[in-house]
Amino acid sequence: MMAVRNSVEALGRGVREWIGSLGYAARMFGAMLRVSGGLWRRLRLITDQIHFIGNYSLVIIAVSGLFVGFVLGLQGYYTLNKYGSEQALGLLVALSLTRELGPVVTALLFAGRAGTSLTAEIGLMKAGEQLSAMEMMAVNPLQRVIAPRFWAGVIAMPILAAIFSAVGVIGGYIVGVRMIGVDEGAFWSQMQGGVDIWKDVANGVVKSIVFGFAVTFIALYQGYEAQPTPEGVARATTRTVVIASLTVLWLDFLLTALMFN
Repeated sequence: MMAVRNSVEALGRGVREWIGSLGYAARMFGAMLRVSGGLWRRLRLITDQIHFIGNYSLVIIAVSGLFVGFVLGLQGYYTLNKYGSEQALGLLVALSLTRELGPVVTALLFAGRAGTSLTAEIGLMKAGEQLSAMEMMAVNPLQRVIAPRFWAGVIAMPILAAIFSAVGVIGGYIVGVRMIGVDEGAFWSQMQGGVDIWKDVANGVVKSIVFGFAVTFIALYQGYEAQPTPEGVARATTRTVVIASLTVLWLDFLLTALMFN
C-alpha cells in the first residue's frame, strides 16, 4: 500500500513540475515576444546569429541532403521499376523532400547541431553569471541574448530546409539519371509537372517555419533554465535533443493531417 502511495505521489509531483515548467515557458515566450519589437531596429544582432547558426548547420545538412537524395534515387527507382513507372523518379524524389524529409530531417539535424550549441552557450552564460551581470546593468537578457537567437533560428530553418531539399534533388538526379540511366528529360519534366508550388513547396516552408519556432525556443529555454553547473548544462543539452526531436515528429504529424486532409 505504501509503495502505491509513493508512486502516486511521485507521479503527482512530476505532473505538477511539468505543468509549472510549461507555464513558465509560456510566460517566457510572451515576454520575449514583447521585447522583440525594438529588436528589428538593430538587425545586426539577428544577422550575426543567422550567420552563426547557419555555419554550425550548413555542412551537415548539405551532406545529409545529398545522401538522402542518393537513397531516394535508388529506393525509388527499384520500387517504380516494378510498375514500369521509373520515369516518375524525379517526381517521387521532389515530393518526398519538399513535403516531408526536407523540413523534418533538417529540423532534427538542426536540433542536434545548432540547438545543442544554443543551449550550451546560454547555459554557460548563466553559469558564468553573465546574464545576471546584464540585469545588474539594466540590460534585459531576453532582448539582448534570447530574442536575437530565437528569430535567427526561425529565419535560418526554412533556408536550411530549402538547401537540404535542393541538394537532395541533385543527389536523386545523380543516382537516377547519371548512374542508373533514367531519361533526363522525363526526370525533370515529371518533377516540374507534378510538384505544386502552393500545395507542396509552400506547405514544406510552413512546416520548416513551425519547426524553427519550436526547436529554437526549446533550445533557448533549456539553456536559460539550466542549472548553473557543468552537470546542469550537460543535462539541459541532452533534454534539448530529446524534447526538440519528439516535438518535431509530433508537429509533423499534426501539420500533415491539417495540410493534406
